[in-house]
Amino acid sequence: MTEMLSYDFMQRALLAAVLVGITAPAVGIYLVQRRQALMGDGMGHVAMTGVGLGFVFRTSPIWMAVLVCVLGAVTMELVRSRGNQRGDIALAMLFYGGMACGKLLVSMSAQAGAGSLESYLWGSILTVAPEDLVTIAVLGTVVIAVTVGLRRQLFAICQDEDFARVTGVPVRTLNLLLAVMAAVTVTVAMRVVGLLLVSALMVVPVVAAQQLTRSFAATQAASIALGVVVSLAGVTGSYQLDVPSGPAIVLLAIAVFAVFGVIAAPLARRRHRHRHRHGDTEPGPQVCDVRLPDDARSRIPGQAPGRTSSDATNPERRAGLAQ
Repeated sequence: MTEMLSYDFMQRALLAAVLVGITAPAVGIYLVQRRQALMGDGMGHVAMTGVGLGFVFRTSPIWMAVLVCVLGAVTMELVRSRGNQRGDIALAMLFYGGMACGKLLVSMSAQAGAGSLESYLWGSILTVAPEDLVTIAVLGTVVIAVTVGLRRQLFAICQDEDFARVTGVPVRTLNLLLAVMAAVTVTVAMRVVGLLLVSALMVVPVVAAQQLTRSFAATQAASIALGVVVSLAGVTGSYQLDVPSGPAIVLLAIAVFAVFGVIAAPLARRRHRHRHRHGDTEPGPQVCDVRLPDDARSRIPGQAPGRTSSDATNPERRAGLAQ
């Protein structure tokens, strides 16, 4: 371990792993809430075009990938918000076109070889340069500040967009902001995890934590902790075994998910027996405890003064409001 830490490239790789381990689950938890777990995978395809442009114009592939990914994320969100029946086809064209264009641009560049492209696809601890670490730190700080600082608002739009819109939450702006943060996270993580596997680090720690936690805040904290642990362990293992860091991190995350599943099963049965014995009911979903303004309540049929947003995020109460 001491020998490993004596190398500058390993120090940079471990610092980058910590930042990636925090940012990926911090954004991924909202994508899981919205059932958009594969959005990161699509953004990884789009980011390939940015990497190719970076090679062609001899500039930073990370910043070019950020630009292309942000444009792709905004396009994705606009297509999704319009609810077009052919929107999935448009997104498929965007994803596959991004990957194909990226590969074509990389092949046209004399600067990049097959090894360079592999490092972006699967991650490589050897490719984290000092300037890359600065970029990852800056972008990661922005992502963490947004996802944690706006946790209540982002949770509200992920649970029920219509209700959040009625309460005065800027739904469209926050949707675009969340899409942009997901795009930035993909580019932050591509040096460590790789473009093809970054979506797994955004999703697997979250679904693993959900098996043992019972609130949104606890799930977010646990998933970030898991993301950091598996990222550090994966980078360390990739150094010891001389393998790409991305696959090592993802396989460790999946192993943790499996272990948590084994632990969670008896706990769930014990809670079920306890509720059955004592007549307890299953607690409702975790909600934002934000009290609604009176004018917002008056615009909802059947909404009585003093009722909170938890009444709308509970499925049974939502049904009652609709009646």
